[in-house]
Amino acid sequence: MPRRPAPAPAPAAWLLLAGLLCGGGGGGGGGGGVWAARANKHKPWLEPTYHGIVTENDNTVLLDPPLIALDKDAPLRFAESFEVTVTKEGEICGFKIHGQNVPFEAVVVEKSTGEGIIRSKEKLDCELQKDYTFTIQAYDCGKGPDGANVKKSHKATVHIQVNDVNEYAPVFKEKLYKATVVEGKRYDSIVRVQAVDADCSPQFSQICSYEIVTPDVPFTVDKDGYIKNTENLNYGKEHQYKLTVTAYDCGKKRATEDVLVKVSIKPTCTPGWQGWNKNRVEYEPGTGALALFPNVHLEMCDELVASVRVTVELETSHIGKGCDRDTYSEKSLHRLCGAVSGTAELLPSPSSSLNWTVGLPTDNGHDSDQVFEFNGTQAVRIPDGVVSVNPKEPFTISVWMRHGPFGRKKETILCSSDKTDMNRHHYSLFVHGCRFIFLLRQDPSGDKKYKPAEFHWKLNQVCDEEWHHYVLNVEIPRATLYVDGISHEPFSVTEDYPLHPSRIETQLVVGACWQGGDLHMTQFFRGDLAGLTIRSGKLADKKVIDCLYTCKEGLDLQVPEDNGSGVKIEANPSQSMLTLEGEDVGVLEKALQHVAYLNSRQFPTPGIRRLKLSSTVKCLNEAACISVPPVDGYVMVLQPEEPKISLSGVHHFARAASEFESSEGVFLFPELRIISTITREVEADGEKDEDPTVQESLVSEEIVHDLDTCEVTVEGDELNPEQEGLEVDLARLQHRGIEVSSSDLGVIFTGVDTMASYEEVLHLLRYRNWHSRSLLDRKFKLICSELNGRYVSNEFQVEVNVIHTANPMEHASHMAAQPQFVHPEHRAFVDLSGHNLANPHPFAVVPSTATVVIVVCVSFLVFMIILGVFRIRAAHQRAVRDQDTGKENEMDWDDSALTITVNPMETYEDQHSSEEEEEEEEEESEDGEEDDITSAESESSEEEGGEHGDPQTVNRQQQLEWDDSTLSY
Repeated sequence: MPRRPAPAPAPAAWLLLAGLLCGGGGGGGGGGGVWAARANKHKPWLEPTYHGIVTENDNTVLLDPPLIALDKDAPLRFAESFEVTVTKEGEICGFKIHGQNVPFEAVVVEKSTGEGIIRSKEKLDCELQKDYTFTIQAYDCGKGPDGANVKKSHKATVHIQVNDVNEYAPVFKEKLYKATVVEGKRYDSIVRVQAVDADCSPQFSQICSYEIVTPDVPFTVDKDGYIKNTENLNYGKEHQYKLTVTAYDCGKKRATEDVLVKVSIKPTCTPGWQGWNKNRVEYEPGTGALALFPNVHLEMCDELVASVRVTVELETSHIGKGCDRDTYSEKSLHRLCGAVSGTAELLPSPSSSLNWTVGLPTDNGHDSDQVFEFNGTQAVRIPDGVVSVNPKEPFTISVWMRHGPFGRKKETILCSSDKTDMNRHHYSLFVHGCRFIFLLRQDPSGDKKYKPAEFHWKLNQVCDEEWHHYVLNVEIPRATLYVDGISHEPFSVTEDYPLHPSRIETQLVVGACWQGGDLHMTQFFRGDLAGLTIRSGKLADKKVIDCLYTCKEGLDLQVPEDNGSGVKIEANPSQSMLTLEGEDVGVLEKALQHVAYLNSRQFPTPGIRRLKLSSTVKCLNEAACISVPPVDGYVMVLQPEEPKISLSGVHHFARAASEFESSEGVFLFPELRIISTITREVEADGEKDEDPTVQESLVSEEIVHDLDTCEVTVEGDELNPEQEGLEVDLARLQHRGIEVSSSDLGVIFTGVDTMASYEEVLHLLRYRNWHSRSLLDRKFKLICSELNGRYVSNEFQVEVNVIHTANPMEHASHMAAQPQFVHPEHRAFVDLSGHNLANPHPFAVVPSTATVVIVVCVSFLVFMIILGVFRIRAAHQRAVRDQDTGKENEMDWDDSALTITVNPMETYEDQHSSEEEEEEEEEESEDGEEDDITSAESESSEEEGGEHGDPQTVNRQQQLEWDDSTLSY
């Protein structure tokens, strides 16, 4: 194949080639110029990697190495002296950054050298982004004047780190730091404070130091923020320290806000109960159960325990007979508790009818039970007829006793012995040391052999100087003793022969034993007794015995089901001691928070009840590991609002003597009203601090409660049973708990019942007198009381007058006829102050003799005045009539021969019109009369008005009157 010849070079190419070959020598000639034609054959060149640093507050990036793009197309240094026209080939025209959201730009500083810089387009924040990575390319200016055929370099990687500026100050994580330490200890760390810095660099974001700003405090803080004490802390010196702490970062910049640190000092930890800082708890009567330890907490000082046993004791031994009970008489209490009647009370409260205990020392108080004190020299004889117990039959003795270890002599509580001649003891109850002994010498029977005679009980309660309740059921050959509701069998029974038969009367004595042969007392008792009773029949019902003993106050515990699991609870019969035991301290605390004091009496005995909380803690080794000190306090029962019992009714009335002598008699209290009120203080509206003139007002409020005694006594001479007496329908009292006892001094109603029941009973009380001729009046006094004389009513006095009349029927007629002369308005004046004439027999109602005399005199005076006025008017009327009659007589003639014919209809009309005129004149006359005239005066005035009104009409009627019986109409 033939070879194609090469094309001939162009003329311009030949000229350039020749210039390059030949121009080397002529370059240093005298100014000749050569045209240089170059081509853009090479790409710009960059370093593969650049590392840069930029500061937050600056926009220029310091790169290593510097940003310089090289291009081989650039002119050589040695050729710069030639007169060559340099084109754009080899110059760097720009840099291009590749990447998303890159806040930087690259700028060419010198095109010919390819030098450039990188700078930020916006403000940088190290805290938002600490470094950036992107790629960059350089491109040259291309070929020719129009920049064609631009060449780009490879992509170089740029790493730029943003340098931090210390613009943020340290900030504490908490606003307040608290810590609690125990006094007397050195702590390596009490509390740690921590601050943070928002700067991004380690130099400025790290906290290099902390400082306590508060001067002169026994604390220090290290570089990590741990605070510790520099000396032992004392709770007595300072309860709490308040520290101000600041922080510095490594750039020495201080926190803008310092922090407060509170360090509380606790006393040296001792196990014990906390949250019960008040040792006085006030109890208001009638408020129900009162929680004693609502916020109690057991501090165990981080000890691990196995179980905790807590005992709560309420001391009430100084209240009444060991605690607060109803202070009714023992007889009433037996009835309230369900015991059958027949109880004889041997130590009653002194009264007019029950007066054998007057000489005994008592507690002199009515707030609680009345107690009789025996000092070893006193005793009381029980009157005959008070006790009707047959020792052969079962009987019961009950008594409250407080006795101490006074020696080994016999001390008699109750003794029935021979009244004269001999010193035999038929039955007796006595103590000997700490032994409780009952002696019963039976009457002789057919079998003369030994029989049980002495029953011995050895009890600590007999000599512990505390109140205890004893109930002795005697049913030969057995005797059972209940002490505080718990039965005890005798540990020893001694037998003896029965007594020899005799007719000697017996003497019953309390507090000693009567020696009939020596005629003196022996075996005196030293101690306190109350509620001594003896009754026929056994008191076998345990509920009745418990009722007699049970206190009305005590500790109450009502634990919710969710809080009571895991707690063992025990209580004594009197509810004065509670024991709680559990393994979980938290559950035990919740149960203890529900322990309350409760007094169910309406009027409790005020005063202090001591309170004690003791604890026993066992650790895991079943030994007592720590000691919890007891907690002492007291419950203050406030004084109850005392009721005021008021008796009201008719104080004074009169009855006919026949009523006093009748079988029904005269009811003394027909309108008796018994009410009870209490006075409360009520604050008026408004605050006292704002208005000092505001005062409390008293408000009276009626309440309902029971009564246990109402006594009616006669004032003046005692009642004479042969001619007078006080009676009540006993049949109507059978269904009530009220008993009646009478004497020459009056009547006593006893028994616990409502005020309404006592009202009904007293309404039935009547007074009778079989010989009332010599009786003018009788006065009685009524007093009612509650709680065995604790609250006493007012004295309600009644005066009864006897009306003596010679002829009861004549007296009744006079009283019945009296109102026709007395205007009804005048009847009210006889209702004098303090008197009442109300009576089912209206004609016998006269308050007193003086009042009767006054009424009769006034009535007679009114009658005489009326009679005088009537006679004066009648005389005047007769004078006028005589004058008119004289005038008529002058005109008389003899009419015997006359014959008169009368029209009957005309006569009727004249008569009818005359009657109408007369009625009109009577009405006008009545209207003109005064209001205080009597009915007799009204009649006389009407007659006079008719005569004086028209005398001609009267004369005319008289002239027309004749005997018309024979006329036919």
